[in-house]
Amino acid sequence: MADPFDILHQRTELEQAVSADIELRRGDHVRLHPRPGADILDTALAGQAATIVAIEKDLEGRVHLAVTLDDDPGRDLGALGKPGHRFFFGPDEVEILDRSAP
Repeated sequence: MADPFDILHQRTELEQAVSADIELRRGDHVRLHPRPGADILDTALAGQAATIVAIEKDLEGRVHLAVTLDDDPGRDLGALGKPGHRFFFGPDEVEILDRSAP
């Protein structure tokens, strides 16, 4: 039985998210466009190409895309959920790139 007070494991993984009528899925390549007023790390990642490794819904019902940076040599660690190589953005903060692109 899951511990109801363990907030680190109280998230729902989703198969897809939709933003501006565009379906986003795990494995999609995106360009990061943090919203105005984003924190300094998100701002530093603006314009970077990334890959969606997970789509999660938090306890308040907000959807977050977990992404790894395409040029990060440690992106495999991010895909495993390790901190420092996995970043979270809202569906409205990414631009889908060509799905056939590496």
